Amino acid sequence: MSGRAWIAFAALGVIWGLPYFFIKLAVHEMSPFVVAWSRLLLAAVILLPIAGQRGALRSLGTHLAPICAFALVEFVIPFSAISLGEQWIGSSVTAILIAMVPLTVVLISRFFGVHERVGRWRAAGLALGLVGVVALVGLGPISGLWGWIGVGCMVLATIGYAAGPLILLRHLADMDSVGAVAASQSVASLMLLPAALLTWPHRLPTPLALASIAVLGVVCSALAMLLMVYLIRQAGASRATIITYVNPAVATLLGVLVLHERLGLGGMMAFVLILLGSWLATRKSAHGVAQCP
Repeated sequence: MSGRAWIAFAALGVIWGLPYFFIKLAVHEMSPFVVAWSRLLLAAVILLPIAGQRGALRSLGTHLAPICAFALVEFVIPFSAISLGEQWIGSSVTAILIAMVPLTVVLISRFFGVHERVGRWRAAGLALGLVGVVALVGLGPISGLWGWIGVGCMVLATIGYAAGPLILLRHLADMDSVGAVAASQSVASLMLLPAALLTWPHRLPTPLALASIAVLGVVCSALAMLLMVYLIRQAGASRATIITYVNPAVATLLGVLVLHERLGLGGMMAFVLILLGSWLATRKSAHGVAQCP
């Protein structure tokens, strides 16, 4: 990769490790739905003009249904579920659970018409990831009913994050990526608007909470997507996906060092096992990926 591509890779690894930290700060003063809606609205305001200038919205009318589906599973459900769950579990635990996304993609891809052979290495990866989840929920810092509800929220978010790229691959592959994301974020912000209005804060949030929303929308949602598109073009999609193994480490370090969250032995075991399992389960297959009829 070029020097600029490496800089983009490093920046994206840090940027996509930030959301869980800033969500944790924001949900202390705003409802999860206001947090999710605000970051989507900010990102859409930034990306829509860029997509329009690129001519990336011309085929929007013929892709309206998959755009709405992508908006729901990639943005509305995960953003809301993560914000909800972080009321009861730490940002570092959240990042570790969301690291299951590559494993989940392998498990559900067949339901979206994407077929990949599951060989022994992928099976080993799935098994390691499952052991990691068991270690996290059994030995980690999760306790009480609300802690388990928080875990459930992350499982829901993980399924959404896994389904989103599969919809993109299956139904939006012929549309410019920036246009698809900008349109989807706009639709998602409209979907979340009623819930945001119903849970609107009664007083103006503090500058810290507002700054957290700004970082989530401008940096983590808009800028990160532009960097990802650039990285895919410069380094290819397979290399760009390595970022999946970097951002959980950043999020975990922020949670432990800044928010003073405690992972314990189970949390550290889960962190290693889930990342290793994700790497094994998503290794490039010699047979490639085939689209089912």
